Amino acid sequence: MEGIIIKGIGGFYYVAAYDGTIYECRARGLFRLDGVTPLAGDAVRFSVTGNMTQSGFYPEGFVEEILPRINAFDRPPCANVQLLVLVTAAMNPAPSFDVIDRFLVSASCCGAEIVICVSKSELLDDETRQEFLSRYEGVYPLVFTSAEKGEGIEELRSLIRGKQAALAGASGVGKSTLTNALLGEHTSTVGEISEKTARGKNTTRHTELFAGDGFWLFDTPGFTSFDVIDMEAEDLVLHFPEFTPYLGKCRFSDCTHISEPECAIRAGVRCGKINKKRYLAFKGMYLELKDKKQY
Repeated sequence: MEGIIIKGIGGFYYVAAYDGTIYECRARGLFRLDGVTPLAGDAVRFSVTGNMTQSGFYPEGFVEEILPRINAFDRPPCANVQLLVLVTAAMNPAPSFDVIDRFLVSASCCGAEIVICVSKSELLDDETRQEFLSRYEGVYPLVFTSAEKGEGIEELRSLIRGKQAALAGASGVGKSTLTNALLGEHTSTVGEISEKTARGKNTTRHTELFAGDGFWLFDTPGFTSFDVIDMEAEDLVLHFPEFTPYLGKCRFSDCTHISEPECAIRAGVRCGKINKKRYLAFKGMYLELKDKKQY
């Protein structure tokens, strides 16, 4: 049988089969021997013992194989994040565009699609709204949400439909509120795991995958920060989507887009087709990566 791990606690993995049945599984010893840990979000093959758990709530099984992953994360522990929703608040806390740009590069490196969500939009002033639009409109899907007023929730829900999605962002930006608003009454009975078993009733939060209306949503204790990935500085340009139409059009084939003459990207900045602040964010990260390589 095949299914998705929706939660792992204390050596038990709760697998949702594609018919909706949830199984409490142990992992075969071969995973430990290979140094592989099953993660929430993993698509797996599993076998069923025919027994029920002592609590009587779940049939028992064994995880036999982890199917190929799109990506995997240590903090928070999860796999196959198809879409990352970068959540930043309009206020409280105020948005840091430098941090947002670093998040976007790191998210791009992990192979996930990206959506930018500006939460608490009822607090958004016109100047800050315009800053978001001038930097990101047409580059990434951009949605303004207000859980308080119910605005933008359906638009965001439509963007994540059909995906395994996770919310990323600093503490206090409203990820938990958005999670509740997105799942609403469509929250899967997967959530009952915490109520039906003593496991997970401590203060430690675990990564858990919830079924929404046509999507899966990770509820995680992490994704609060990213560092710029340790990449070659020359590869950074590939993680700024608005630069793509200009690649290969510079005078020099090895152009770094920092100081060379007849650089197509810098020309795009000068004529207003590329946001100047986004370019300066690229330049700052590029020089930071070059400096790291020297040491």
